[in-house]
Amino acid sequence: MSTHTNNSSLIERLFSVGAHFGFKKSRRHPSVTPYLYGTKDGNDIFDLEKTSVLVDSAAALLKEMGQNGKTVIFVGTKEEVVVAVKAAAQKVEMPFVVNRWIGGMLTNFSEIKKRINRLEELATGTASGELERKYTKKERMVLGREATKLDHNFRGISGMTRLPDIMVVVDPRHDHIAVTEARFMKIPVIGLMSSDCNVKDVTYPVLVNDSLQGSVSVVLETLTNALAEGKAAYVPKPVAARTEFRPRPRTTTTRS
Repeated sequence: MSTHTNNSSLIERLFSVGAHFGFKKSRRHPSVTPYLYGTKDGNDIFDLEKTSVLVDSAAALLKEMGQNGKTVIFVGTKEEVVVAVKAAAQKVEMPFVVNRWIGGMLTNFSEIKKRINRLEELATGTASGELERKYTKKERMVLGREATKLDHNFRGISGMTRLPDIMVVVDPRHDHIAVTEARFMKIPVIGLMSSDCNVKDVTYPVLVNDSLQGSVSVVLETLTNALAEGKAAYVPKPVAARTEFRPRPRTTTTRS
């Protein structure tokens, strides 16, 4: 199938879910102007041909990331997109943040890792019955509240052992702290964004309605399909077996 046919299909799907609708012209950020087709009834309308090219570029990048065994973190804490973002991340077994971005998740990851370890420790203790043996009912209630809070904040990144290689964020304006931390840590960002966002805030902008679940889902599906395809082709580099040089033991002659 040709790229043109692929693009036509993507454009049709984006159009069918209203992905071309931006915000009122009065809310427009000047940086999005090149990606607009025009305005209708005072609302900005995205040029879906340009959007489809941006989606294709982001998908190609994620496919390459998958082929190289890289980690992609998915971020979207806006109520309308939480379900779509979480589903996309789980589909490709990648970390995600959909409840609240905790400051320092990237810039102070060593401390965040301690909280993740604490979550695992409490979960293991509960499963094994160790907490029940060691603590009173009141103490277990306190530990349970701690575990619930940690689970809420960190469950999505509990398997993340190191900083991610790239971020996919829905509405970088809403999750600006996440984007700021990624930029500070030199982590590239793919941003699904509407007409009120600054294109320059992210590395790879995708101009689309970022509030409609259908619109976000179509783009995320395209991106995760590419990532999954890349992951399927990933072959971990074999660790070369090191042959240790062992000198022969010296025989010592004892003089009488």
